[in-house]
Amino acid sequence: MRYLLLIYEQEPTETPPDDVAAAEYAAYDAFTREVRDRGIFEAGEALRTTATATTVRVRDGETIATDGPFAETKEALGGFYLLNARDLDEAIELAAKIPAAKRGSIEVRPIWDLEVAPGATSGAAETVG
Repeated sequence: MRYLLLIYEQEPTETPPDDVAAAEYAAYDAFTREVRDRGIFEAGEALRTTATATTVRVRDGETIATDGPFAETKEALGGFYLLNARDLDEAIELAAKIPAAKRGSIEVRPIWDLEVAPGATSGAAETVG
């Protein structure tokens, strides 16, 4: 089953020392290598800070774009992994290995594989654009 592992942690207020950043990159590299080697990696990306976000709403037919995130929270979405895990137990096991789990949280969400009519598209990218 496919799971999206959403990585939440507090956004840094300053640049970490080089050795701390290098250790963090190495830890993420090791995790990514593990899920690739297990053949369950489908996608994964880091996100820029919420200061670069744009929130879009449509109200009364008008599109409103606002700089910044929608909600004020202590933890921000910093990235994700899309994995094809055997089951929820394996997804949880892997989520616990993500470096940010030690100081933030990892939300594990199953992908809702929608049944569609023959000939219809099922991917969001295909329907959007």
